Amino acid sequence: MPSNQQKSTLVPILIIAGLFFIFGFVTWINGALIPFMKTINELTDAQSYLVASASYISFVVMALPASYIINKVGYKKGMSLGLIIMAIGALLFIPAANARTYWVFLVAIFIQGAGMTLLQTASNPYITILGPIESAAKRIAIMGIANKVAGALGSVIFGAILLSGIDGIKDKLNVVDPEEKANLLNAMADSVVTPYIVMAIVLFLLGVLIRKAPLPNVEAEEIEVSESNEKAKTSIFQFPHLWLGVLALFLYVGVEVIAGDTIISYGISLNIPVEEAKFFTLFTLMAMVATYAVGVVLIPKFLSQSLALRISAVLGIILSFCIVFTTGFTSVLFVAALGIANALVWPAIWPLALTGLGKFTKTGSALLIMAISGGAIIPPLYGALVDGKKEELITSGVNEVSALAEAASFGYWILLPCYVVILYYAFFGHKLGLKKG
Repeated sequence: MPSNQQKSTLVPILIIAGLFFIFGFVTWINGALIPFMKTINELTDAQSYLVASASYISFVVMALPASYIINKVGYKKGMSLGLIIMAIGALLFIPAANARTYWVFLVAIFIQGAGMTLLQTASNPYITILGPIESAAKRIAIMGIANKVAGALGSVIFGAILLSGIDGIKDKLNVVDPEEKANLLNAMADSVVTPYIVMAIVLFLLGVLIRKAPLPNVEAEEIEVSESNEKAKTSIFQFPHLWLGVLALFLYVGVEVIAGDTIISYGISLNIPVEEAKFFTLFTLMAMVATYAVGVVLIPKFLSQSLALRISAVLGIILSFCIVFTTGFTSVLFVAALGIANALVWPAIWPLALTGLGKFTKTGSALLIMAISGGAIIPPLYGALVDGKKEELITSGVNEVSALAEAASFGYWILLPCYVVILYYAFFGHKLGLKKG
């Protein structure tokens, strides 16, 4: 790329990296929100993981509307609108905290998720087509690093704000009368008000500023496809490798969210103090950042996308067994190591799933965005497994503390079939329906 062109894209790349930083920050504070919501609303494990569901289900509801909005108003206005919608969601945390009503919190999280869907639907293709397609993978990797560094920062900050002293409060809740218990929970709920007011102000300001940002108008080039392929394919349903890619991505997002959002609660269930456990999401995200960096260096010069996906899936399977067959802090470290297994799955599945789609590429991209809803479905299933196993163990005579620890570990069995499907896609699924040669 000529030096003057590099300079012309540097500022837009930095601005989009800032946007990836923002939705990384907002997304990964769920790891702290889940145990916080579980305490203040007195929830089961399955109910508490609806925090992740409320955020990620928005990608199903909003993906196609977001595409329509961006086609109408353009990338820049779409990003601005996404930030403002996220700010509105942040403001809804105030009445939710005042009422200490779980469904209001979930509505607020869903609205923030809707804003993030619009922001992602605009920023992902924008950064891809901003420069030469040959360097798109490196730009996407840089965005991933910004996203996960922000997630690590968000999890630490909100872990400190929301979870400090939670162990002592939980002990008090077991001995105080109902009125004092309600007062303690109300005071704890109020701790989200100030940070979310700050978040709303920042998002509103960014939403206004992005409209004035020096972001050039860009359009994707038409993808060249063979004439025979154009004639042969008349429907999106004629691309089995795409649909399997959607399934693989759906499962991947589910296991990625489990690795980041359950690890704090898992550590607490193992009787690790909250003051230590609140940093565990940081471990997972830093593992992802390090692996992103490795991917930037190795792919595609030394490592193909499909081989990277195979290695990731095999590592995920191995780590799944390690989690359930170890105990204590060692087991927590294996959960964090899932960040290594997960990091290269997203950038590997996208190009494999979109190969050969031609005029159906935009529709395929929308389907892949909708697959992010795996983060809404898989984590609550983990929570349901934990609740079911805990009840079974308590019924059989195991004390509640030991039952919770064993059940929380047992829940990670849900990872295994997810990585098996990803492994199948890495070896065979991405080739289905594509002609050789």
